[in-house]
Amino acid sequence: MKTPLSIEIYSSVSELPENWNDFAIENIFLSKEYLEILEKSAPINMFCHFIGLFKEGELAGITLSQFLDLNKLESFGERDKCLKNAIRNTFLKNLCSHILIIGNNMLTGQNAFAFSDKTDEVQVLQALKTASEKLKSIFKRKGLKVHITTFKDFPLEETTAFPKAGFQNYFQFSTQPNMLFDIPNHWKQEQDYIDALTKKYRDQYKRARKKAEGVEKRKMELEDIIKYEQTIYDLYFHVAKNAHFNTFFLTKNHFRIFKELLKDKFLFYGYFLDEKLIGFNTIIKNGEVMDTYFLGYDDSIQREKMLYLNMLYDMVAYSINQGFKEIIFARTALEIKSSIGAKPQEMYGFAQHSNPIADLAFEKVFCYLEPKVEWKERNPFK
Repeated sequence: MKTPLSIEIYSSVSELPENWNDFAIENIFLSKEYLEILEKSAPINMFCHFIGLFKEGELAGITLSQFLDLNKLESFGERDKCLKNAIRNTFLKNLCSHILIIGNNMLTGQNAFAFSDKTDEVQVLQALKTASEKLKSIFKRKGLKVHITTFKDFPLEETTAFPKAGFQNYFQFSTQPNMLFDIPNHWKQEQDYIDALTKKYRDQYKRARKKAEGVEKRKMELEDIIKYEQTIYDLYFHVAKNAHFNTFFLTKNHFRIFKELLKDKFLFYGYFLDEKLIGFNTIIKNGEVMDTYFLGYDDSIQREKMLYLNMLYDMVAYSINQGFKEIIFARTALEIKSSIGAKPQEMYGFAQHSNPIADLAFEKVFCYLEPKVEWKERNPFK
């Protein structure tokens, strides 16, 4: 019989084992540097723990967990002002306000854990299930009852181990897909991408670029981010608060801390019109993958200058020019991301409510609160 993995739960990066980063080589979002960003500038309603998985005293895997207290949010998102929205918010406040996540709620994709090739995945999941119970006890001692425990985000092929690890009583769910952009090996510059588009989408590209005339794109360094910090936050917050649904809002110093700790792996681009910052986007180098991160813009100018679409084109151009293999465009704005060439990948999670009676109705309630997004997939390539 295999020896089960033991676990250690840490609340600070300073406590992590020295060889922690050996397991984060392929995923920057599990590295000490990124976890320190969360420690220093996580949303005010989020508390992070870091979990070490040990086999016979040796580190065999690493994990991130996040606890969200939705009661600390003033708003879950202001776009949908309707009765359904009011019902959803009341339900969340009373029955689902404390959420324990094994994974990263600020990103899309499998950023929950990494483990050695010699470690069995079923054992990893069993250990993390045990860790989630220990974390519930930790929060209970602080007077916080965990309502929902969830493990996220996994592509379909990575979900098969969950039933074997004892997750039969968890509700398997899927929300919006992750939008992925694969870059062919023979593309070496932006023109290769443009040449691959059909006439319709080449015309869309030309129209967007023409609309953006007069807008200056600048790579912003740490001192620039600090100088424009209030404007950056205002632009971000405008976009965030008008989203369909939010479980957190970034802190004002988030991008500054990101740049301080990740340095050249975190890129911040500002968009200026008549010397005024009107928008920004951020991208993160993650090995051969480029991860898109948060952005912001002045909505009135965004429409006139097609700013968001131009940002997407800029991300594609940079990633091709720098030799990246893939761009992760994450969730939301599915159709416009599809129009530039991103393809959907369904992502799955597993969730369970702590109240057995509420858990029985959880699946129906979840589908009501998070209905499937209707959108049309585009194919811009010849």
